Amino acid sequence: MSESRQRPPFKGPRWIITLVALVTLVVITALIYPPRNSVTCYMFSGPGCQLYQQFLFVPSRELTDTEAAAQVVTNEIMNLPESKTANPKIAFMFLTPGALPFEPLWEMFLRGHENKFSIYVHASKKSPAHTSNYFVGRDIHSQKVAWGQISMVDAERRLLAHALIDPDNQHFVLLSDSCVPLFDFNYIYNHLIYANLSFIDCFEDPGPHGNGRYSQHMLPEVEKKDFRKGSQWFSMKRRHAIVVMADSLYYTKFKLYCRPKMEGRNCYADEHYFPTLFNMIDPNGIANWSVTHVDWSEGKWHPRLYNARDITPYLLRKIKSIQLAYHVTSDLKKVTTVRPCLWKGDQRPCYLFARKFNPETLDRLMYLFPNYTSLV
Repeated sequence: MSESRQRPPFKGPRWIITLVALVTLVVITALIYPPRNSVTCYMFSGPGCQLYQQFLFVPSRELTDTEAAAQVVTNEIMNLPESKTANPKIAFMFLTPGALPFEPLWEMFLRGHENKFSIYVHASKKSPAHTSNYFVGRDIHSQKVAWGQISMVDAERRLLAHALIDPDNQHFVLLSDSCVPLFDFNYIYNHLIYANLSFIDCFEDPGPHGNGRYSQHMLPEVEKKDFRKGSQWFSMKRRHAIVVMADSLYYTKFKLYCRPKMEGRNCYADEHYFPTLFNMIDPNGIANWSVTHVDWSEGKWHPRLYNARDITPYLLRKIKSIQLAYHVTSDLKKVTTVRPCLWKGDQRPCYLFARKFNPETLDRLMYLFPNYTSLV
């Protein structure tokens, strides 16, 4: 018999061994020192993973006194321990000129979950006559609101201020009189309460309806490179809502220098203030899309209005199935940016609510409600 052969020593590529060692090191480090920023939290969602990004600001210039004070206050808020309550609730904040025609539908949505939500109504023109007990006595002190003016942001901040009084309110959703829910209460509650992010729409638009609205008067605190655009229909965590209440510096810049017919341009504060603010202070803490669907496909100044004949299971299923967020620039290039709607790393439907629905659609929506809210 031939002499048995001895197996030669392993001479595999050293880069494989190095790669395995590095991956192992990263995983162990992530477990021992859980990541703090929200994007990384999607990848490593351990028990120590915080719901906010550590606010780090490295100034490239000397700060003004007011700017330095604002940075300190924001930093302190962002580093506060996450508030814990035995009964976390969602604050549904309705911004409406008057009547709320979909109160009966919202009552169907809310029924049976009385300890998990709060209602706040800002009626800017006429106090509504409520048809649902959930809405009775929920009107806050309101003031007139003009489309495109800073008064719109004032109303949103007023709603947040009233909702923040209740320490159990942990997530804050801005809704209009034409908004309807797309899923059942439990799905929406879990999606928002346990999310790592605030759902604030935000993107950079170099075109005339984006950065073309920027004013040099916002310098030095707001630079053009930081100016952002997005839908006004936000949904935010409590920490971010407190930041909004604490901010006076950036709010004042938008109050003074972002308004219609200023310097030959039309700047609408409700489309720019929140996106710009959070792009500057916590860009990784926001999702960059809104959870409220609006159809702008008609290319008009106002979004599509759904009428009774439009309300079908197919339409509702189509809106609910959207899992990609699109942004299109307003310049001649019409650059389209597409991002998946991720919830802790898993792709999910982007939208929990939708608008604008004509009041005549109420009966049809209530008839379909038990089925459409459970459609996948």
